Amino acid sequence: MPTPPGRPVRVLLVEDHDMVAEAIGLALERSPGLEIVGRSASVAAALADAESHQPDVVLLDRRLPDGDGISAIAGLEKLVPHVRVLVLTGEGSASVAARVAEAGGAGLLLKSSGLGELEDAVRRVAAGEMVFSQDLLGNVLGRLSGRTPVLGATLTPRERETLDLLGEGFTTSDISVRLGVALNTGRNHVQRVLEKLGARSQLEAVTIARREGLLT
Repeated sequence: MPTPPGRPVRVLLVEDHDMVAEAIGLALERSPGLEIVGRSASVAAALADAESHQPDVVLLDRRLPDGDGISAIAGLEKLVPHVRVLVLTGEGSASVAARVAEAGGAGLLLKSSGLGELEDAVRRVAAGEMVFSQDLLGNVLGRLSGRTPVLGATLTPRERETLDLLGEGFTTSDISVRLGVALNTGRNHVQRVLEKLGARSQLEAVTIARREGLLT
């Protein structure tokens, strides 16, 4: 629901890095018609502050100390039914953008964007628009419509568990022990993960998975 005319857009900033939060906060506070009503540094704090401040827009960092910001979108919208959530990320991909859209988010913006672009995005989502960069928008629509396959969508639950363990730095031998399987079986799980992600090494698989939002 668009912000009612005649009053400032109330923004809750969710960012755990102090310097980044301060720069964004100062820029938005100087912008006519925008008001920073609070700053949170974790998913848990964001949920509590959203309920308390009832913002129009939540500017939400994707990576937070206690979890993935995208997973918090549904909770924020439950607490504040009219809220619009704009996600900030260090690196964007069509998979991450599609996750934001599927979760009910209003857009995805790179942290490398200029402050003017950020201000414009906040105003646009407050007015009811969706904001995704043009190079991602086509892929987002394609993935949401099912025309473009989502990388990692064919991973089985066991393969997802294997990928999570790779992301935590475990070796194939460690993964086999964790999964309670023979070493050869563990190797097969790791190999299938690499094949499905188009990776040539375990490190590349983790890098791809982080870029695509499969790992936080």
